[in-house]
Amino acid sequence: MIPAFATDHLSDAHLTALVGLFGGILLGLAARLGRFCTLGAIEDLLYGGSSLRMRTWGMAIGLSILGSFSLIAFGWLDPVQSQYLAVRWMPMASILGGLMFGYGMALSGMCGYGAIARLGGGDLRSFVIVLVMGVSTYVVLTGPLAPLRDAVFHQEEITSHTAQGLAQQLSAITGLSVPAVGLIIGTLILAFSAKSREVIATPSSIGWAALVALAVISGWAGTSYIARTGFDAVPVVSHSFSAPLGETILWTMTGSLRPLSFAVGSVAGVWFGAFIGSLLKGHFRWEACDDPRELRRQIIGAAIMGAGAVIAMGCTVGQGLSAFSLLAVSAPVTFVAILVGAAIGLRQLIEGFRRAT
Repeated sequence: MIPAFATDHLSDAHLTALVGLFGGILLGLAARLGRFCTLGAIEDLLYGGSSLRMRTWGMAIGLSILGSFSLIAFGWLDPVQSQYLAVRWMPMASILGGLMFGYGMALSGMCGYGAIARLGGGDLRSFVIVLVMGVSTYVVLTGPLAPLRDAVFHQEEITSHTAQGLAQQLSAITGLSVPAVGLIIGTLILAFSAKSREVIATPSSIGWAALVALAVISGWAGTSYIARTGFDAVPVVSHSFSAPLGETILWTMTGSLRPLSFAVGSVAGVWFGAFIGSLLKGHFRWEACDDPRELRRQIIGAAIMGAGAVIAMGCTVGQGLSAFSLLAVSAPVTFVAILVGAAIGLRQLIEGFRRAT
């Protein structure tokens, strides 16, 4: 899975960062070349009369589930090691955090993943969003607001060695194996998302969905392999872009004191992949914010996103793809809450909150 020369000459931290870099590049290319974007998909669905990008996201979810549960079936991934299944689910945290994230995403005009991708295309406005969201995340995660967050939404680890996900629950009810349940659900989501004239007319959307799924699956597979065979304690993770933004900022400032990580590699990979994609498309150009009111709105939105992501334990990619790929109970609830929050924010921006007559 990982070349022998790499494991012989690189530390576990470096290998983990390379796994994140690989998947991040794929995600960056998908964002710039395949227009893979959550907020864009929501805008197209609600105001553009097109479900193609939302269906592409659905296909990416379905393929990610198929890949992740294939890893589980072969014993290459233990879902219990993932934070999404190792922490007891709090419904209100998923709902409130998801609503906050979606609303903040609408105000900012992009999520954390989208901001990194736009930064790769030369958009300096997204640089501000990346900084504010990264700092906001750590303010709530480990900073001054951490005690309040912990008091209201205490993240309690599950003591059982059995992962508490949708697949595990359905397995106990139906008698089917956990991998079988996951493969069935992944196939159904993939089939439902792909059953559209828009998808048939745009087959490239399937390719971009597969590329995104490969990024998620490679994260689980790579970090799981290093955790099994390495000497250091390596967390089994896949891509997310909330806390990793803050972690990358900290590493950039204190790299000599902090080891590399999957998160740093992932963020760098998305930026680099988006940069290459923007050059290939001829879209790279420096952009800045000309309207102070717009910048104020984006800063507020980024701060809300960071806080919401910590409460919900993930963002559009963290919960909407990585957690979904393991069928964590939190994933569909958080994802729907993000969609609702974004719809509310977009309505405020586009139509305003006018009283019905």
